[in-house]
Amino acid sequence: MLETPSPKGPDLAQGIAIDELKDGVAVEGHFLGEPVLAVRRGDEVFAIAARCSHYGAPLEDGLVAGESVRCPWHHACFSLRTGEALRPPALSALDGYAVERVGNRVRVTGKNDIKTVRTPASQPPSIVIIGTGAAGSAAAETLRREGYTGPLTLLGADPEVPYDRPNLSKDYLAGTAPEEWIPIRSRDFYQEKGIVLRTGTKAVSIDVKARNVVLEGGEAIFFGALLLATGAAPRRLDIPGADLPHVLTLRSLADSRALIERAKTASRAVVIGAGFIGLEVAAALRARGLEIHIVAPDARPLERILGPELGSMVQGIHESHGVVFHLATKPVAIREGHVALASGESLPADLVVMGAGVSPETELAARAGLVIDRGVKVNAYLQTSDAGIFAAGDMARWPDPHTGSLIRVEHWVVAQRQGQTAARNMLGAREPFDAVPFFWSAHFDVTISYVGHAETWDRIVIDGDSKAHDCRVEYWRGKKRLAVATVNRDRASLQAEVEMETANRSR
Repeated sequence: MLETPSPKGPDLAQGIAIDELKDGVAVEGHFLGEPVLAVRRGDEVFAIAARCSHYGAPLEDGLVAGESVRCPWHHACFSLRTGEALRPPALSALDGYAVERVGNRVRVTGKNDIKTVRTPASQPPSIVIIGTGAAGSAAAETLRREGYTGPLTLLGADPEVPYDRPNLSKDYLAGTAPEEWIPIRSRDFYQEKGIVLRTGTKAVSIDVKARNVVLEGGEAIFFGALLLATGAAPRRLDIPGADLPHVLTLRSLADSRALIERAKTASRAVVIGAGFIGLEVAAALRARGLEIHIVAPDARPLERILGPELGSMVQGIHESHGVVFHLATKPVAIREGHVALASGESLPADLVVMGAGVSPETELAARAGLVIDRGVKVNAYLQTSDAGIFAAGDMARWPDPHTGSLIRVEHWVVAQRQGQTAARNMLGAREPFDAVPFFWSAHFDVTISYVGHAETWDRIVIDGDSKAHDCRVEYWRGKKRLAVATVNRDRASLQAEVEMETANRSR
């Protein structure tokens, strides 16, 4: 996935005058042909690898905050002192480099090998994680990184190793990313870390008293602590023809593969739903040359999430690539070769994609007697109503310190960050989850970044020009800024994230 870029900037082996490094401003240079980031913080100078370990973004374009640097593309965060990956979506650390200062010059002398050894407050006798998606896989890695040495089982119904779900509706579906990019880790990785990875394994019940997870077939696995990360399932509209073989949804790698296979022989596709998944699928299939029609009940795509201005921008981007919208209507029936709409239109289709949203997978938790409230209800530490059972990801509903209300969001990065927090809390950390929600969405060559959470607002403040795909959009309720969306303003998105985090922690 990541290509080694050509060296740029100063040769850090030869050194650089310290006055050329402004405090808090990242500078990319190189050391023995490798790109290295140099950052001055007060009298200290740090050096780490210069490209994000997630998708290879140049960290020079990111934001330095304290002794960390944040990725401009997807908001991963790394320690400047050690190169450690502090926050997803990056899970792999960056190389750190030793820096020597002589007089007024600093130079890189070689790689550091700083080992961070952690001792958890508690060691449950065993830990089981149900769900191999973003939250579950991040939690498993974090448990080992935080020093947990006990039995650790990661199980899920999906037959694949944990994979990069956001790519399923973006480059992979469009045909511009190979499948080898999709797995987050190899099976060998989990074996090396002592994580028992059981894919294609369905949990059917939780025996709360005996502290057992019961699998399909009757096997029981004991847990000292349990993380539920079962995610969400795509909705299918209850209309005639919804179960026909050419009607597909997108949630799993298997779903994306099925769409790719169908797209090889299809020529006209109807996408039902103009949410993020529906729009990204439309863009990906359009890149494969299909004729695309989108059907949605709203006046504009994404208007309820991004407001009218960005909704119109997104619609214009898709229309400029040949996508046709049928808005303020809905499908009433799907036939073998067409989709019938409430408006009376009939759209030819040899492929139909239902992008009608998802529902949280709460059945397992409900049968165990855990409190359900439009998701699995958790406290600030991501504990459910049973103190030894935690929940994270798309199915968890938690108290958001920024909005002051219970929220549930369906974002990959949020799920990964919750998985990390839940893991540390299973080891006794008592760390509140206060990360500001973040997601990104790609529409052809335009990417929207969004931080915060605004279900409703009474005021939108726009800086820039959405038609030129260069803007910052703020969503306010009263005197509180709830969320910020940006287009082609990566640093502004990072700054908004840091400001919201600071506000959360000052309460």
